[in-house]
Amino acid sequence: MPTFQHQRSRGGPPRPPSQRALFFAAAGLLLAGEAVFWLMLAAVQTNSGLALLDGGVHTALVEGRSASATAILTAVSTVTSPAWMTAVGGLAALGWAIRNREIWRPALLLGAMAATLAVSTIIKHQVARGRPSASDFLMGPDDALSFPSGHTFGTGVFALVLAYLLLGGAGARTVRRSTAVLAFSAAALGTLLVAFSRLYLGYHWLTDVVASMGLAVAVTGVVVLVDGLRAARMSTLAERPAELQGAGPEAADALAAGRGHFAEDLGVGGAGWRRVRVKVPPDGGI
Repeated sequence: MPTFQHQRSRGGPPRPPSQRALFFAAAGLLLAGEAVFWLMLAAVQTNSGLALLDGGVHTALVEGRSASATAILTAVSTVTSPAWMTAVGGLAALGWAIRNREIWRPALLLGAMAATLAVSTIIKHQVARGRPSASDFLMGPDDALSFPSGHTFGTGVFALVLAYLLLGGAGARTVRRSTAVLAFSAAALGTLLVAFSRLYLGYHWLTDVVASMGLAVAVTGVVVLVDGLRAARMSTLAERPAELQGAGPEAADALAAGRGHFAEDLGVGGAGWRRVRVKVPPDGGI
């Protein structure tokens, strides 16, 4: 029976971060985000905790408005509406798929945006929380429900998930720690700006936007987990020796091609693997 052995060639690309570290990161994001959301929901339903600050924060922002801040934050809120962010996410995924000829990461981004819109709609109708007084709205009437903030939720998911995927996703390539910190800091600041715009313009309570930020972190954790599980499966398939029983040279060529395909999809490249030895018994394995 032919047997194959493979090993990492020296001088190959650096090893990606361990899958265990990636799974711990995903679990941490998911648990932290869920904890924030449920704490905000409990505060809203019992009128306690951070919900006690809702009225005061709303009043302070309404009384402190200025023309320049209103113009800037109105523009921010306009371009980050749930409909706009879903459309932007879809276009970004489509462009990414066409340019880079890949499906997985664009599909992750598109799936995250679609899930965000669905989850936000479901929670709004389940909680059924009213918005602040319509007399304080600066962008016209809005009869939608208040909890959570769809603008904040959608922007947070788009920014955080995009940052993760652009940095390689599942450790597909190594990046500088400073680059990762800057990317995720920019995503967080963008989300905070949108959250502040919704408070300033009078459409949401403080607990609405905090809950949305927690949900965005949780969805990002789910994306990291799903991506990590797929990468672990592909890594296993790429490294597992094939069991060729009674196979001819066609099967060996198929194995080599398949191994190169998986390695290339992981960002390793076919050059990182090489066949070391092939043993074929004199009787041809029959």
